[in-house]
Amino acid sequence: MSCRSNTRGAKRRGFSLVEVLAALGILALISASVLAVIDRCVDSAANSTQQMRAFEVARENMEKLLSSATVKESVEYGESERYPEISWQTVVETFYEPITSRMWIRGVCSARYSDPNGQEQTIDLEHWLTDLTKEQLLQIMKRDEEKGDIAGQVIETLEQAAEYAGVDTETIQKWLENGLLTTEDGSFIKSNLDLYMRSNGNPSEEDKKSQIRSKAELTNKAGGSGKETPADQQGQQDEIDPKTGVSYKELEQMDFSQIWDLMKKQRR
Repeated sequence: MSCRSNTRGAKRRGFSLVEVLAALGILALISASVLAVIDRCVDSAANSTQQMRAFEVARENMEKLLSSATVKESVEYGESERYPEISWQTVVETFYEPITSRMWIRGVCSARYSDPNGQEQTIDLEHWLTDLTKEQLLQIMKRDEEKGDIAGQVIETLEQAAEYAGVDTETIQKWLENGLLTTEDGSFIKSNLDLYMRSNGNPSEEDKKSQIRSKAELTNKAGGSGKETPADQQGQQDEIDPKTGVSYKELEQMDFSQIWDLMKKQRR
């Protein structure tokens, strides 16, 4: 009698090299997609954090501005002490609101930061602080005109002062040692330089005392001092405002919208 042995169960067939490589490829694609999603989530979270910090910086500056008793046109900027990577700027400026034809003083507080892509982003907060009367608008225009006149009388650097006087910088240094006065920030005033030019660098003691000592003094001299006579007031009324091209008397008779339209035309 012959005996037969039956092999129970079939032999398992292993994965081929091609199948293994295909599986690894699919796994790599899935892993790359997951990592990309995670990376975007991390970038989004980092951007949201920077955005909230920038908003916090801008809000704090706006709160300081609103709590101030008085405001004036100005531009201030710097870096946050709490978040050094965030820079800020606070601007107080005049703003014309065309619907009601009113001029306002508005504050704009900005904070800048770099997003994860290295691009600069800005958060802006704006608040209308107070409206201006037409008289205040005319005062601002006249003040800006006086500032322009004063700017033409001030020389910022030693080299520019030497060029204006037609001498070298060493001569200007000698004039300084001989009593030439400068402003509080070290700028030179043309009338003081003219005095030393006329006297070859040796003005009298009386002339030295007549020098202008500050920009404030220069402003007062440019604006005039003492009480104005009716004739002086009439002369000022007839003066032409360089920003609008019409006389101050005509400006006082116009409303906000007309004055603003004239100013815009002059800027073009």
